[in-house]
Amino acid sequence: MVGPPGTGKTLLAKGVATECGTTFFNISSAALTSKWHGESEKLVRILFEMARFYAPSTIFIDEIDSICSKRGSGSEHEASRRVKSELLTQMDGVAGCSGEDTSNIVMVLAATNFPWDLDEALRRRLEKRIYIPLPTAEGRQQLLKINLKEVPLSSDVDLAAVAGRLDGYSGADITNVCRDAAMMSFRRRIKGLSPDEIKQIPKEELNLPTSMEDFMEAKKKVNKSVSKDDLKRYEEWMQEFGSV
Repeated sequence: MVGPPGTGKTLLAKGVATECGTTFFNISSAALTSKWHGESEKLVRILFEMARFYAPSTIFIDEIDSICSKRGSGSEHEASRRVKSELLTQMDGVAGCSGEDTSNIVMVLAATNFPWDLDEALRRRLEKRIYIPLPTAEGRQQLLKINLKEVPLSSDVDLAAVAGRLDGYSGADITNVCRDAAMMSFRRRIKGLSPDEIKQIPKEELNLPTSMEDFMEAKKKVNKSVSKDDLKRYEEWMQEFGSV
């Protein structure tokens, strides 16, 4: 899965494992690295052996570009090259597990924000390369509803209008906007007060509804985390290497 940061690639991977009813191995690059000679390759081998033992299973490797960047560069360490080689070998080993007996399936999922840094051999083994874009207007509205389900809202709040103003924001950016907007009324109420005065404020005065103005103020404070140039680079990479 390829896409800008904050678009929910990790969450989608967990959803796949839940829907498929498979054993889920959530692996980061740190979990597969060790300072001891030969230990990292051993960890990769053990991971795939466990996945086969508990099959059907799903191995999800987050930020895979950090352990499988392009080989052959002058700055590449020998230990890093061995880990990549072992990972590629193990992935070749699970490629043949997709026969008629579905109980033996081991599926490898990966996510990256930098697909152009991936090793070519790994890119070949990851047969499906799917772009996870920024949320649409409808998606942004649904994300607002999810983030605000426990937040009291004023009658003037129009979530469709808020979603329209958040074009270009990622899911993580929208979460930050909601969090900031929910705190606006609280900040106004305690502005200029001492800690002792804040303690004396009744609870109902601290939990005021969030207004449309609060969302507009929060939007000014929370900027987009993904630029147009970044989006263009993802689209160009997907045109060349993407798959449906």
